[in-house]
Amino acid sequence: MYDFVIIGGGIVGMSTAMQLIRAYPEASILLLEKESGPARHQTGHNSGVIHAGVYYSPGSLKARFCLAGNRATKAFCDEQGIAYDECGKLLVATNELEMQRMRALWERTAANGLQREWLSAGQLKEREPNISGLGGIFVPSSGIVNYAEVTAAMAREFQRHGGEIRYGAEVTGLEELATELRVHTRLGTFCARFMVSCSGLMADRLVRMLGLDPGFSICPFRGEYYQLPARHNRIVNHLIYPIPDPSMPFLGVHLTRMIDGSVTVGPNAVLALKREGYRKRDISLADTWAMLGDAGIRRVLRDNLRPGLVEMKNSLFKRGYLQQVRKYCPSLGVQDLQPYPAGVRAQAVSRDGKLIEDFLFRNTRRSVNVCNAPSPAATSAIPIGAYIIEQIEAQLQGLPAFAKAARQVRAAVSL
Repeated sequence: MYDFVIIGGGIVGMSTAMQLIRAYPEASILLLEKESGPARHQTGHNSGVIHAGVYYSPGSLKARFCLAGNRATKAFCDEQGIAYDECGKLLVATNELEMQRMRALWERTAANGLQREWLSAGQLKEREPNISGLGGIFVPSSGIVNYAEVTAAMAREFQRHGGEIRYGAEVTGLEELATELRVHTRLGTFCARFMVSCSGLMADRLVRMLGLDPGFSICPFRGEYYQLPARHNRIVNHLIYPIPDPSMPFLGVHLTRMIDGSVTVGPNAVLALKREGYRKRDISLADTWAMLGDAGIRRVLRDNLRPGLVEMKNSLFKRGYLQQVRKYCPSLGVQDLQPYPAGVRAQAVSRDGKLIEDFLFRNTRRSVNVCNAPSPAATSAIPIGAYIIEQIEAQLQGLPAFAKAARQVRAAVSL
């Protein structure tokens, strides 16, 4: 019998595990991950950006977690000797409509407490000779890192403090009983007094395994990237982002200086026909049928039919994809778009057909379940983990043995 079991070896699960064992150093804690190592899905297939919190509604969990996570991620990297580059982000407006939208973003960055700088067209060109635009906003605190490396370091910290990790442990069923929670996996059944699930693309399925109606479904969107040839490694000095269309759910194609010195272009957002469909040819009839049978997902697809078809066209034909980045980087040609691995983002969709934009949790007496962890989840992983532990402590007040341990931890911290 374990005290805690955590499901999911991405950065949110590992961050939670690392912080949980520090909060409860005497507890037995097991992390289960279905893959053969950590960070094999969303964590290991993203842009690697340390976000600053430009876009998020003031006061939302996204805004709060991102601002704190930006600082915490850098501090953790400094502590662990992990390379990162605080290169800053430039949001570039290429027409008058985008200039209007950029002014709204300027106000939002102020509300979110960010340092930023307004750039004229001339100042933009001075900072980024290869980028064209009418103006821009420079956010210096944005950066770049390898989140798979960060997650691996968190796993080492968790194990160093006595935590246990089982890889290849795909969850097949859950049972919440009066005195314990049973996790059935392909490696066998593990029993724990409390469970945390950070299962990303499988979040709704884990909640259903608990016998609950989650009230949402996960819709997978594939984000496809290209990489520029090595001769373009210095084409930009910062992370270059377009001004997003507020009617669209995603931020648009951007240029990212990766931590290894290369530059990527992307991502787009196309419907994946498999929960973990990283390639165009990855199709699951069962997953596709489940999506099309979900009223909320059908409504999202219907309401976004035109942009969805454009994204699909640009996914199939490079030239359409290229036009999105040539708006602000006109020197690039179709031959510059070289293959690069795609990612799949887990987007929670409500029953009434709304994209759930903020972080979402669903708890039971013996579990905390992360149901929606959209970008900037990687940046925010450390404050998300701290927030989960706060929820755990609140849940455990009804379980006497754990309530006593929680009081002891708080007393030790206050000394």
